[in-house]
Parts: sequence; C-alpha cells; structure tokens
Amino acid sequence: MLDELTVDSLLFDFYGELLPEKQREFFRLYHEENCSLQEIAEEYGVTRQGVHDAVRKAENSLRSYEEKLGLVDRFTRTEEVLRKIDTEIDSLMNEFSENRELAAGLLKIKLSLDTLEE
Repeated sequence: MLDELTVDSLLFDFYGELLPEKQREFFRLYHEENCSLQEIAEEYGVTRQGVHDAVRKAENSLRSYEEKLGLVDRFTRTEEVLRKIDTEIDSLMNEFSENRELAAGLLKIKLSLDTLEE
C-alpha cells in the first residue's frame, strides 16, 4: 500500500492540471517543495488560512477526481502486474537458460516490458 505522501504526489501528477492555478501552485509548494503555509502566504501576500484552505480544497479536488476516474488506482494496479510479470520472466529465464530460443524470446518480452516503465 502506498503512503499518503506518495498518493498525494501521484494524484497531483495525474490531475494537477485540472486544478485552478493558485491551488495548483500552493499544493505544489506545500507538498513538493515542503514550504510552510506561512512561507507560501508571505510569498503570495495572502493569509496563512487562505493558503491552508486552498491546499485542502486542492487535496479534496484531487481525491474527487480519483474517485470518479480511478486513473491512479489503475496505474498502481498495472505497475504491480508488470512487476509480477517481470519477476516471472526472470524465473523462467533462469529455469530454462539452456534453451536459447526460449531465453531469447523471454528476453525480448522483458525488454518490451521495460519500455513501458520509461
């Protein structure tokens, strides 16, 4: 299971562009740059509470997008399946290393999977 910071980062990566500009910037500064609410407030000439509200609203919006679209969930499930396939290919390559044709075919599949991770 992913920790909350990782989930917030993934949600922002997938849906951040859907947020209003100020919410997006405050969220980014707070979560990715580790700026304090006070630092952001001073930089933008707003209240600390205003920054807090914008960050919380952005977090709620990102979670709402995920509830409706499920892109992060689909992405994480796909990543897990790809890791399992990769592990199984490694196992098969070790088990059948004497069969050059099979090993070459498995390596080709493994290289194709690797391009998905880039």
